[in-house]
Amino acid sequence: MKAIYTILLALSAGFVHGADGAPPAVPALTPIASLDVPRYMGTWYEIAKYPNSFQKKCVADTRANYSQQPDGRVQVINRCRLADGEIDEAVGAVRQLGDAQSAKLEVRFAPAWLSFIAAVWGDYWVIDLDPAYQLVAVSEPKRDYLWVLSRTAKVAPAAYDALLERLANRGFDLKRLELSVQSD
Repeated sequence: MKAIYTILLALSAGFVHGADGAPPAVPALTPIASLDVPRYMGTWYEIAKYPNSFQKKCVADTRANYSQQPDGRVQVINRCRLADGEIDEAVGAVRQLGDAQSAKLEVRFAPAWLSFIAAVWGDYWVIDLDPAYQLVAVSEPKRDYLWVLSRTAKVAPAAYDALLERLANRGFDLKRLELSVQSD
């Protein structure tokens, strides 16, 4: 019996991994072709995410508000509800990499005086966005982080399922995705 189990395990590894035992190749992640940053401004509700350490205290009502500042910079204010009902808030800065249509952004929540240090900036790539700018997926090159955001607290199931299918086709592990609670 143990021999049969070992053979089945070896065969299944061949299907999950390549014939040489390596995991199947996932193409490099690319952002969308063009992002209209002023149109992206406003409130985005978190619909789902890969769990991460910096949001572990958030239990509900996670959202981000992007606004263009008078000096041309972009500010982001992330808010969420904690278990005790209090609202947690983090204020950050956003910068665009590349040309004015680039969907490769970086965010920083460290103090401005540290902004010269590359490590305080995190990749924020818009990797999927509907034409109406209502539903978006954001990640970074390694696919360690993923957020699904919407202009509304609830998303039509068909639109959400279609987005999940596109994410799966781009190498994202949907089993890691955690639905977010929105009380609105």
